[in-house]
Amino acid sequence: MKKSVILRRVIAVGLVLFILLYLLQRLFVPKYITGIVEGAFVSEYYREENKDFDVIFVGDCEVYENFSPIALWEEYGINSYIRGSAQQYIWQSYYLLEDTLRYHKPKVVVFNIQSLQYDESQSEAYNRMTLEGMKWSSAKVGSINASMTEDEHFIEYVFPLLRYHDRWKELTSDDVNYMFKTKPITFNGYYMRTDVKAAGDIPEGRPMEDYSFGDKAWEYMDKIRLLCEENEIELVLIKAPSLYPYWYEQYESQVEDYAAKYNLTYINLLEHQDETKVDYNTDTYDGGLHMNLSGAEKLSHFIGPVLLEHGAPDRRDDEELSRVWEKEIARYNEAAGK
Repeated sequence: MKKSVILRRVIAVGLVLFILLYLLQRLFVPKYITGIVEGAFVSEYYREENKDFDVIFVGDCEVYENFSPIALWEEYGINSYIRGSAQQYIWQSYYLLEDTLRYHKPKVVVFNIQSLQYDESQSEAYNRMTLEGMKWSSAKVGSINASMTEDEHFIEYVFPLLRYHDRWKELTSDDVNYMFKTKPITFNGYYMRTDVKAAGDIPEGRPMEDYSFGDKAWEYMDKIRLLCEENEIELVLIKAPSLYPYWYEQYESQVEDYAAKYNLTYINLLEHQDETKVDYNTDTYDGGLHMNLSGAEKLSHFIGPVLLEHGAPDRRDDEELSRVWEKEIARYNEAAGK
């Protein structure tokens, strides 16, 4: 048999094997359509046709459940997106921001400082809900390296099939129906909840031996600040009005000192309940940890003027952009039952 024929056969077998492994990988990786949907959030950003957002929020559930870009657009004409994910660590926020700058440069970045209390990743599950949704770039590589726990391996992020090969026991119809394209879960990164669970008795925080934020957390806080400075982006720090986990006075003083040192705007929304008019009997869906739709719209109403003051323009006179928002508003109103 000629060498050329053998070579063609080897190539054909290799190609079939590659396609088979690719299909298996697409089948086995989690789709996050039902149940734990938070793993779908990061990847949704890349589907946006017009990545020309003037405001980018980065952070954990204290941004993606507490602010509504749709409300910001309708009331203030602010074109915004939330690049949030479950338990998003500060180094992940930094690399998501770096990744965002590959596509466009916002005028304002809003960072929720809750994650300063973590100096190392807490679990692989949370890592994967943020990292797997990122497109490959130097930002994703950096985020993986900064995030991996001791038991994780870089190669398993490159080839997720190595991590999920035994997930065949958990496969559902979602894994087949959404192998290549999943339905949208968020509204410009906002995760809508319309149910209500009033806040009850919130426990006081337990005394700690050391309230200081760690070196790694401060390193990436500096990285976020410097990245914004280098790109002439206004950085606004916020603390969402979550009643739990407990936010210690010692945490607060560290953030206040940092903001004062670098002349940054810092808003602790726990201290602005009178202005936001948040009602913990009606505006939270889980007992005060996160806002439901009414709470998110109240917080958006409050923060809108702050964003305008820091350089976010009112773009409601942009006809093309308004048409884009009309589609998202229709889907948002349908989901909200408006």
